Amino acid sequence: MQGLLERALANPWTTLDRVTDSSLHPGGRESTASLLDRAGVSAGTRVLDVGCGPGASVELARERGARAIGLDREPPARGGVRSDLSRLPFADGSVDVVLAECVMCLVLDQSLAFREARRVLAPGGRLALSEMVAVGDVPALPDPVSEAVCLSNAVAPETLIDRVERAGFAVGEPRNHREDLLAMRDEIAARVDYESLLGALGERGDRLLTAIEDLEAAVEAGEISYVSLVASAQ
Repeated sequence: MQGLLERALANPWTTLDRVTDSSLHPGGRESTASLLDRAGVSAGTRVLDVGCGPGASVELARERGARAIGLDREPPARGGVRSDLSRLPFADGSVDVVLAECVMCLVLDQSLAFREARRVLAPGGRLALSEMVAVGDVPALPDPVSEAVCLSNAVAPETLIDRVERAGFAVGEPRNHREDLLAMRDEIAARVDYESLLGALGERGDRLLTAIEDLEAAVEAGEISYVSLVASAQ
């Protein structure tokens, strides 16, 4: 049992993928569809999904006729590009929409990543962004777990918007998706008995359980939330 837990903690992305029916961000498929609608993604739209994970959002964009490609450190086999956000391997002005779902908080230099997104966008292009945000301190979690819940470099909503604007975008009205975040929390809690599982890890498990409880309290209090926005390239 302990060996299984250690592997789950070492690769929480795979674990989260299985627990949440392949939805790696709050709101899942419905949230992505809404964001694509707001960004005007339709037949022929050139979409670059940065941090695409297993490629669910790429497939969703393709279902509506978009010419979509995914980019990730470990991209899916079909139509994926292996790279990171600090140096996108695409020409200037080569895409219409950059989709970034719950990925910018994993980037050390967010400002550079936003500038790269702006560079590859054609005139009138859009950045479709959804992200975890935090007000105040984030509970201490092991690095892989912090990455899996997209809190490694989470910032306040105002800071996020400022970085997007400074990269050359006009930001539309942000939307808060706290209810989606709470629903995802409840889904995971219903499927995973944290207390019993982490008890096998002794003191380390106790510390992790305390951190999870602190994280849940921060979500309840609105100190951690999930937002989305569409920004137009200027």
